[in-house]
Amino acid sequence: MLQTLALRDFVIVDQLELDFAAGFTVLTGETGAGKSILLDALGLVLGERADSSQIREGSQRAEISALFHIDGSQVEHFNQWLDGQGFPIEEGGQSLLLKRTIESNGRSRAFLNGSVATLAQLREAGDQLVDIHGQHAHQLLLKSGAQRELLDRHAGLLPIVLEVAQAFKILHESRRRLVQAENAGQDIERERERLEWQLEELTELSPQAGEWDQIQTEHARLANGAKLISGCQEALDALSEAEHSVASTLSKASSNMSALAQHDAGLSEVSQSLESAQIQVEEAVHSLNRYLQKLDLDPERLGQVEERMQALHSAARKYRTEANELPNLLIEAADRLEALTASQNIEALREKVKQEEAAYLKIAKQLSQKRNQAAAELGKLVTEAMQTLSMAGGQLEIALTPLSEGGLNGLEQIEFLVAGHAGSTPRSLAKVASGGELARISLAISVITSKASFTPTLIFDEVDAGIGGAVAETVGQLLRQLGESHQILCVTHLPQVAAQGNHHLKVSKSQSGDKTLSQVSPLARSARVEEVARMLGGATITDTTRRHARELLEQS
Repeated sequence: MLQTLALRDFVIVDQLELDFAAGFTVLTGETGAGKSILLDALGLVLGERADSSQIREGSQRAEISALFHIDGSQVEHFNQWLDGQGFPIEEGGQSLLLKRTIESNGRSRAFLNGSVATLAQLREAGDQLVDIHGQHAHQLLLKSGAQRELLDRHAGLLPIVLEVAQAFKILHESRRRLVQAENAGQDIERERERLEWQLEELTELSPQAGEWDQIQTEHARLANGAKLISGCQEALDALSEAEHSVASTLSKASSNMSALAQHDAGLSEVSQSLESAQIQVEEAVHSLNRYLQKLDLDPERLGQVEERMQALHSAARKYRTEANELPNLLIEAADRLEALTASQNIEALREKVKQEEAAYLKIAKQLSQKRNQAAAELGKLVTEAMQTLSMAGGQLEIALTPLSEGGLNGLEQIEFLVAGHAGSTPRSLAKVASGGELARISLAISVITSKASFTPTLIFDEVDAGIGGAVAETVGQLLRQLGESHQILCVTHLPQVAAQGNHHLKVSKSQSGDKTLSQVSPLARSARVEEVARMLGGATITDTTRRHARELLEQS
C-alpha cells in the first residue's frame, strides 16, 4: 500500500510529506484548493508524462517520491521483478521507493529504490501497486473497447486474451503469405532462379568463416619469406653468432658484475638484471632458430594462396560485399531460397492457414466461453448494486455479439446494455443512460470489479460526481466496505461520502506574499465535523449544519 507521498516545488505545493494509512481515506477541500494535485503527482511517479509547467513558479526543479509497503503475499513476486530488472532490494524486501524529478528545461528523471529507471519500468511497477479511477472514467465506459477490457480484466482473462491475439497474428501473417504467393507469379520465379544461380556459384567457391583473415596472414608470410629469413638471420648474428655478439658481451659483463658484487652488495641488483637480460637473449635466440626451421617458402603454395585470394576478392566485388562476408552471404542465399521455395508451395501454405485457423478458433472459443460466464456474473452483481443507487428495477446486461469473422480480440463484440427502470428493454449504455445514471453505473462497476483486484491501492478521483443524497451515502458505504480489503483513497465533494472515511485529509490553499501555496492536513474528530459541515452548508456554517455533520459521522 501507499505509505508516504512527498512533494517538493510541484505546482502550488512548496514542500509536503504525507503519510497514508490502510482502509478508506477521503480527501476534501474547496474547489481549486489542489485536491487533484496529489493525484497528478502520484500519476507522475507512476510513469505518466511530465511537463515543465508542473514545476512551482520560481523553482528550477520539482521532485515527487512515493514509498510503498509491500504486503507479505507480494514480497517474493516484487523481489523477483526487481532482481530481474537489475534494481536493488531494500533490506527486509518490503519497501519500494519510486521517485521522479522534473527539470525546468522539460527533462525528467525516474528512480526506483535509488537507481535510475525508465518510465516504462515505473509504469510496470505502478500497475501492480495502484489502480486509479479518474473522474472521467464513466466517459471511457461508453467505448466498446473499454467495456471489453473491463470485463476481461475483472474476470482475469488477460492471459488468454493475449494468447488469442498471438494466434490471430500468426494466422494473419500466414494468410498474407498465401495471398502474396498466389499473386506473385513470374516475379517470384525470376527471384528464385537468381538465388539458385547465386547459391550454386557461392557453394562452388565455398568460402569459410574466418578464411579471408587467415589467407591474408599466410600470403603476407609467404610473399615476404626472403625478408623474414634475412631479417631473422641478421638478428641471430647480432645476438649470438657474430664475433662481438650481444650474448658474449652480456656474458662477460654478467660474470664481471657477479664477481664485483661479492665485494659490494650494492651491485647485486645490477648483477641480477644482467643475468636476467642474458637469459632473455638466449630465449630469443632459441625462438628465432625454431622459427627459421619451420619457415615454409614453398613457391607453389604462394601461387595457390594468391589464386584463392583473387577468387574471393572477385566474388566479393561481384556481390558488392566484403570478402569476409561471403560465408554469411552463402547462408543468407540458402535461407532466402528455402523460404521462397516454401512460399511457392501454395498447397502447403493453404494447409498451414487451415491448421492455424483451427488453432485460433480453438483458443478463441475457450475465451468466448469464459467471457459468457463472466458477463452473466458481472451483469448480476452490477444489477444488484444499481438497486441501492436510486435505480430500482434497473439492470445491466453484457451482450456478446458474434462477429462475422474473428479478430485480434476474439470472436465477439462486447457491449454493455442498460435498462434504467423496471419494464424497460436494455439498450446500449451510450444511448439510454443519463449523465447521473452513467456516473452511478460506472461507480458500481468500478467498486465491484475492484473487489477482485489484486492491486493493493485503489484511488477514486471524484467518481461520485452527479450523485447526492441517500445515493451518496450508499456510495460512501460501498467504498468503506472496499477499504476492508484494499487501501482506498477518494477525492470527493460529497459530505455523505466524506463522513464514511476511516481517515480524512483536508486540502487547503493559502497566500504567501504573491504566491499561492497548497497544504494537506489530517483531520481529528472535531476538525472533521467542521469540514463535513462546510461541505453541507457552504461558506456559512451554522449549528444546524454542525449537528447534521455530527450525525453523518456518528452513522459511519
